[in-house]
Amino acid sequence: MRIALTVAMLALALPAFAAGHAVQIKGMKFSPARLNVAVGDTITFTNGDSQRHTATALDGSFDTGRLAAGKSSTVKIVAAGKHDFKCTIHPSMAGSITAK
Repeated sequence: MRIALTVAMLALALPAFAAGHAVQIKGMKFSPARLNVAVGDTITFTNGDSQRHTATALDGSFDTGRLAAGKSSTVKIVAAGKHDFKCTIHPSMAGSITAK
């Protein structure tokens, strides 16, 4: 019984690991354009188009900077809520991340 209790306490004490998510930029779109994540998760944006793109949160919480063709950038979601984002070069390209 003591061993089971000790194991349970250790399991609860271990930190939760953040998940990694991927968003592809292809055909002037973010795919997926909507994503549900946990606070602390990371998202890697990869540009599969021949022209530069950004993934820039409207609330200023993240910005990949200008991504050349084939380049990636990883951002960390640090706050709960809905984070709408767009490509600042092509504002019609948009998406949203909801973090809990």
